[in-house]
Amino acid sequence: MPLASPSPTGPLTGRRIVLGLTGSIAAYKSATLARELQRRGAEIRVVMTKGATEFITPLTMATLVDRPVHSDFTEDEDAGTWTNHVELGLWGDLILVAPATANTLAAMVHGQCDNLLQAVLLSARCPVSVAPAMDLDMYQHASTQSNLNVLMQRGVDVIDPGTGALASGLVGKGRMAEPEDIAQHLEQWFQRELPLAGKRVLITAGPTHEPLDAVRFLGNRSSGKMGFALAKSFADQGAVVTLVAGPVALPTPHRVHERIDVQTAREMNDAVMSHWPHVDIGVACAAVADFRPETTSTAKWHRGDVPNAIELTENPDILKAMGSSKSTHQFLVGFALETDDGLESARGKLKRKNLDAIVLNTLQDEGAGFAVDTNKVTVLSRDEKSVSFELKSKDEIAKDLVELWRTTMTT
Repeated sequence: MPLASPSPTGPLTGRRIVLGLTGSIAAYKSATLARELQRRGAEIRVVMTKGATEFITPLTMATLVDRPVHSDFTEDEDAGTWTNHVELGLWGDLILVAPATANTLAAMVHGQCDNLLQAVLLSARCPVSVAPAMDLDMYQHASTQSNLNVLMQRGVDVIDPGTGALASGLVGKGRMAEPEDIAQHLEQWFQRELPLAGKRVLITAGPTHEPLDAVRFLGNRSSGKMGFALAKSFADQGAVVTLVAGPVALPTPHRVHERIDVQTAREMNDAVMSHWPHVDIGVACAAVADFRPETTSTAKWHRGDVPNAIELTENPDILKAMGSSKSTHQFLVGFALETDDGLESARGKLKRKNLDAIVLNTLQDEGAGFAVDTNKVTVLSRDEKSVSFELKSKDEIAKDLVELWRTTMTT
């Protein structure tokens, strides 16, 4: 039976979760947990300790998540194929250990590394959550409670176990939280703990098309890739993103709160100015046409019908309007694409339009600019500081820019 389609804006949509299973009878719940996380849009990779494989088979988990399950440092001893624990640790947005036994919690505290899961945990740069599962007396033992306190002090998210019948026959606290409750907990965690949680961001992306007749238009070569990469990066950091997109052929990034599609500069202006007063951050990445035809034809011009001259009129200056109406709590970023080094032009635009920062890129740099997957930029700020980022993918540039602005706004 296929999984229900997740909401494109759900907190777990597109999140990459490494699910670690350890040797507890509660491992049977992990099958349901994996499916529940997938139902909510997460991508799952599974790492199992040897003890976990005695309670549930790797084949079961691999079938549910449709990925190979990792349970040893070597995939094939005869061939010398090893499991890259570092890659697993870097892949995830979160590592969830569920169930987490008393032994695993102790190993995490002391930095032990005698199985693949511990190696992944020690290699990880992402947050870690644990869902303890053990008998009543083990959970209440002073050493276990001390280990949990140490982990929480280190920033590990501990999902409180439930109370009820335990495998020993006792009744009390220690059973792993139910899969639906864990999934709900993780959704709330992502919404609460991410660096830009609650920040409202308005981003423009792509070109505008100014119609000449029923089929022709004035436009430019902007693909929208940089703006969409920024929308994704802001959403990944927990921001509530509104994306105003010109005519582009790009899918909406995961967790973007709202996408507004427009064609012309005036349509983009209307969408932006209706949202701008209500957001914290504005990023004007769109390549907006400065001019539009004074008159247009509702029919297609045929050969011989095209006028000898087309009178142009100025479009609204969206960025200038945003800058002139900017509140003290708002942070506004513009973009400048130049055909020369562009530094003086960018500095002038930064001051003239009352921006907090401007991102400069130039068509002189190979691999930067329109319709490519890479970019090379220099960021100028109103305090006259500048930061340059070398040529890399637009997704990587977007992460760099969001991190730069986040730290700027919090210092």
